[in-house]
Amino acid sequence: MNDAHLHMVVNHFPIIGIILGFGILIAGIFLKNNSVKNTAYCLFIVGAIFAFASMYTGEGAEEMVEEMPSVGHKIIHEHEEMAEKLAVVLYILGLVSILGLYTTIKNHSKAKLVYFLAVLIAIVGIYLGKETGTTGGEVRHTEIRADSGTTTEATQSGGEAHDDED
Repeated sequence: MNDAHLHMVVNHFPIIGIILGFGILIAGIFLKNNSVKNTAYCLFIVGAIFAFASMYTGEGAEEMVEEMPSVGHKIIHEHEEMAEKLAVVLYILGLVSILGLYTTIKNHSKAKLVYFLAVLIAIVGIYLGKETGTTGGEVRHTEIRADSGTTTEATQSGGEAHDDED
């Protein structure tokens, strides 16, 4: 298993985890159920760990695909910039979630403030996750790129133009 493969294995969880965690946290708030909120906090913490793994494997994946004809440095750079922003947000959310677990377990007076903060950070994270996932998909899926209608035949065929005159 190489870095590109490892990157594809770990990079989906931070995005999916933050979406699931957000939904679970909202449910916990409405149900006034601390166990449900703690489940969301745990998902956010695991998401932050997987974000670290995604960033760690991303460099190796970049090295493997950056010279491919249909990829290019600009596409990878856009994805890398979005991924760095998402990682920072997920690291912050992971720390807030650790605080959330503590305040919830201890029935601290600041528990409501912490889950409100976690909700706001998660909303930002969901947006950045969507952007990071889209730019990551564009690295190898030319059909989802904004300029997909203007791709050349050479780009579509993996860099080789086909001559139909045989």
